[in-house]
Amino acid sequence: MSTIRPKDRDAVIQSLRAGVVPRSGQHLIQVGRAQEIKALVTDIDRIAGGSSEGSSGFRVVIGEYGSGKTFFLNLIRAVAMEKKLVVASADLNPDRRLHASGGQARSLYAELMRNLSTRSKPEGGAMGGIVEKFIATAKSEAKTVGQTTETVIRGKLVHLTGLVNGYDFADVIAAYYRGFEEGNEALKSDAIRWLRGEFSTKTDAKQALGVRTIVDDAAVYDQLKLMARFVRLAGYAGLLVSLDELVNLYKLANAQARNANYEQILRILNDSLQGTAVGLGFVLGGTPEFLLDRRRGLYSYPALQSRLAQNTFAVGGLVDFSGPVIQLSSLTPEDFYVLLQKIRHVYAAGDVTRHLLPDQGIFGFMEHCSKRIGDTYFRTPRTTITAFINLLAVLEQNAGTTWQDLLGSIEVVADNGATDDQLVESEGDEEFASFKL
Repeated sequence: MSTIRPKDRDAVIQSLRAGVVPRSGQHLIQVGRAQEIKALVTDIDRIAGGSSEGSSGFRVVIGEYGSGKTFFLNLIRAVAMEKKLVVASADLNPDRRLHASGGQARSLYAELMRNLSTRSKPEGGAMGGIVEKFIATAKSEAKTVGQTTETVIRGKLVHLTGLVNGYDFADVIAAYYRGFEEGNEALKSDAIRWLRGEFSTKTDAKQALGVRTIVDDAAVYDQLKLMARFVRLAGYAGLLVSLDELVNLYKLANAQARNANYEQILRILNDSLQGTAVGLGFVLGGTPEFLLDRRRGLYSYPALQSRLAQNTFAVGGLVDFSGPVIQLSSLTPEDFYVLLQKIRHVYAAGDVTRHLLPDQGIFGFMEHCSKRIGDTYFRTPRTTITAFINLLAVLEQNAGTTWQDLLGSIEVVADNGATDDQLVESEGDEEFASFKL
């Protein structure tokens, strides 16, 4: 393996130690799940569509808390950007939903647009760059055909006028162009605000841009379809929307609000299966109860249950990754061993001579975890990884300390205060143990 840049090393180690997924450098620690990744890459290729119009995609990724679901989504996000897709990502919470009447859906859209990412701007905030790339393409075409740039812009966007908010979308892009040409930063800023769904009233939007509509709760999904078409006009392959923590829909106490959100998921699923959402893909991350619970989960909505049902022939170790639901398989002990090796290597910044723990030490750590908490240590590895990095940190900062001494002093402390095998499962992240030296 080659030397790892300090920036990449720190990004991975600090994120893992905090129990969160690194935003970059996922490839340095990726192990297993080759078939699941292949299935999503196939979706990405279908969304991109090569030289054709592109198609659509829809996947629900299901995994237990701490099983690597978010890591998997971020890995797919990175793959999509490498294949020239624009990626919009967000986590759902009580203030961000797919359907609402109190601004929560618009809040989700605004978060997605703030996190809009491309290969050249992977950390988000790519909206301005995408619009300017579209304008640059239009200016180049205008010189070729001998027309004004705004005429070419209007001509390229005429295909969008049949969609919801399509006319006003074209007016906003034209307004951004005028601001770009005139050096009017306020006009450019207002145009970006409209595209991000940050206007809360139609009056403000009309005063700033002369348009009659805004992105409100009812238009969020339609606006995403519009944005998917636009990014293709700007030269990108399509738009991938990545939504995590959909368990927050499952947790909604109001059955009417919950079903309204599930109905929106059904609409997205139907459009994807029928191919009407051009160049647009959705990847939704949730827990097993979010999918399977027949009282409050997706299976409580009959139309979704029939479309998301598992292949009844995929039993006894047989798999089927062609359906809309991907159940993340648990890491095997062998996968987890390779993962710990990779983390050790990243911690050493890619320098084999700086490894703080021998292979025997990794075996010892895994055996210790197995004796303390059983198979949970590799099936839901989040806190086990944090413990391993804590072990490496102590070895690095305390000369003369041996891993044998430290493994004998590791105590497993559950979030509820229980130790060792007194692990009490509860809803949410509280079901996992944390390791302390």
